[in-house]
Amino acid sequence: MSFESWAAFAAASAVLLVIPGPTILLVVSYALGQGWRTALPMAVGVALGDFTAMTLSMLGIGALLAASATVFTIVKWIGAAYLIYLGIKLFRAGGTLDAKPRTDAASAAKMMAHAWIVTALNPKSITFFVAFLPQFLDRSGDFWTQMVIFELTFLTLAFANAFGYALVAARARSVVSNPRAIRIFNRTGGTLLVGAGIAAAATRSGH
Repeated sequence: MSFESWAAFAAASAVLLVIPGPTILLVVSYALGQGWRTALPMAVGVALGDFTAMTLSMLGIGALLAASATVFTIVKWIGAAYLIYLGIKLFRAGGTLDAKPRTDAASAAKMMAHAWIVTALNPKSITFFVAFLPQFLDRSGDFWTQMVIFELTFLTLAFANAFGYALVAARARSVVSNPRAIRIFNRTGGTLLVGAGIAAAATRSGH
């Protein structure tokens, strides 16, 4: 695997992670209601959830690589189309972030488990892995070595992203509740996600 492939994967991962989805809404909700103490358990739960989703995706990708090139390509096209759909939906979301403060008494273990379940069952994560991981694979290299590198990279970014969101929500609540800021964030994230989907489709057409 080249450094360029790893850097491209890290950039694409960062784009997906920073866009508010079910996981981030949960992180923000806990942080709004219970403050900065939620940051660490929520970030750990998010990382565990992404580890679950990514490992399952890896097993599927390995099976597709071994089974059928045609099926493998079809799955990637579907994944790219879904990412474009998510980007358009996010762009049109406007200036609302539907995150209500959670004030229910929750232990660190409960918050971590909640974040793990929501993240592991988030179809956006699984779709991202299935659609994008194959673009960065070196077919002449060892599949599992590359997967471990990709997984460690993504989990590090996922942890940092969730931790950062929790701290911002706890300390700068006016940003989270500002419609103009959320609108700009949604439109920027939506545009980047559509671009990522188009780039993936364009790369495949050149294969």
